[in-house]
Amino acid sequence: MGDDAPGTADDADRTATVRTEHADAATVAAALGPDETDSMRTRVDGDVVACTVARPTTGGLQSTLDDHLVNLRVADRVVERARAHAARDDAHSDAANEPHSDATDEPQTTDTDTHTDT
Repeated sequence: MGDDAPGTADDADRTATVRTEHADAATVAAALGPDETDSMRTRVDGDVVACTVARPTTGGLQSTLDDHLVNLRVADRVVERARAHAARDDAHSDAANEPHSDATDEPQTTDTDTHTDT
């Protein structure tokens, strides 16, 4: 068994490694962290997230891989949507920082309602 595989030959006879590519692999891998068990090891290599799972039974391996794939899909979608949202915010903030064509030299004022007790 390699250095990246969890467990030992005695307690984990079945192993599988899932490798997936992501635009932000480090963030996707970090999002998976809270759901990892002792039977899983996740690493990042460039744009690839690789998760090795070792379980003593085929059914356990399948169950863990199923859970991992669902979590992976959710993490990837959240990261993609966050990036899209950030890109939209950047586009809006760039437009908001441009000078307005109706700008005047007069300072802008804000009406405030102040009340003093007399």
